Amino acid sequence: MVSAARAARSGLLSVAAICFGVLLAADEQSATLQITSPAEGAYVNGAVRLAVAIAPPSAARQVQTVRWFADGRQVCTAEQPPFGCDWDAGDSLAEHQIRAVATLKDGRRLTDNVRTRAVEYAESVDVDVVQVTAVVTDESGRFVPGLTARDFRVLDDNRPQKLTNFASENIPLELVTAIDVSSSMTKALPLVKDSATRFLAALRPADQVTVLGFNDNIFTLARRSTDQAERAKAIARPGPWGGTALYDVIIRAADLLGRQSGRRAIVVFTDGDDQSSHASMSSVIKRAESSDATIYMIGQGRAIEAPHLQQLMRHLATVSGGRAFFSEQTSKLEAIFEEILEDLRHQYLLAFAPPDGARDGAWHRLHVDVPGHSYSVRARQGYRMIRRNPQ
Repeated sequence: MVSAARAARSGLLSVAAICFGVLLAADEQSATLQITSPAEGAYVNGAVRLAVAIAPPSAARQVQTVRWFADGRQVCTAEQPPFGCDWDAGDSLAEHQIRAVATLKDGRRLTDNVRTRAVEYAESVDVDVVQVTAVVTDESGRFVPGLTARDFRVLDDNRPQKLTNFASENIPLELVTAIDVSSSMTKALPLVKDSATRFLAALRPADQVTVLGFNDNIFTLARRSTDQAERAKAIARPGPWGGTALYDVIIRAADLLGRQSGRRAIVVFTDGDDQSSHASMSSVIKRAESSDATIYMIGQGRAIEAPHLQQLMRHLATVSGGRAFFSEQTSKLEAIFEEILEDLRHQYLLAFAPPDGARDGAWHRLHVDVPGHSYSVRARQGYRMIRRNPQ
């Protein structure tokens, strides 16, 4: 009886060992490789740590080597866990294609790819018209509706321009909302999320909206769409952590906006000074000056105490025809969003063909007014137009 019991237990252990071996082999057969550094869409320069994660962890024992490639050229080989190495990405913030290839002991290969981003302003955008979004108010600050193209005068470097396009109603809107989710936003973030959700829900159903979150990095919470429910879920998702990459997110927002005819706007909420951007202040200013998007900046908390940040936020808003808001009271946030919403509802869209020689990359000053009336007109203050590529 004893020997029979031992034999049974031995048989059970053998079966368990076989089952475990089968499961382990199955795990190794389904092994995956993921690049964890740099992240997809990251901005890199200088010394960069290349790192991977292998799942399940048991499969790492089967890895012989991991070869790393940058822009099609092998840059290093790692033969020991954790199979990472260092790579010099150069001084500029250029786009790179990173590839990792793991060779297993049985000859199989696991691969993964990520693409990093170029963040510095690049002179690669060409446009056929100069587009100007204008908001007109009377002496009491009330919006002035019902104006026509004949009511407006547009001066380009003090030279009158003939409008080629004009619209005052049913103008398509494409909007990028960027929400600061850095650690300094811990206290304010619940109200910000709620107010931003209400703000976006009040837009017209046809308006296209992209929602970005940013801290040390920039991530897309909701891709361009008209789905309000999707946007609400996306805004509710992130928690606060990390620093603040303010310059980077403004450049990213401008890059995301399309080129079709219509209004474009960027709404950025932040309570902190820039801590983590790869882009310089001059780069974000130049990018804003070349965009026809109206920029609205909302600063709270530390932004109230940082004069250089206030100066930048005011410049970006003013040069684009937008507005900058600063308030220490989170209770005023919904009122701020309502003011922005009213702005968007009362915009006129004007466009004119650029004068000869305007595509010189220089700053061209714009002035928009309504002659014969004591109205105030808020519009972009100028533009930069890029040289056409030589044929």
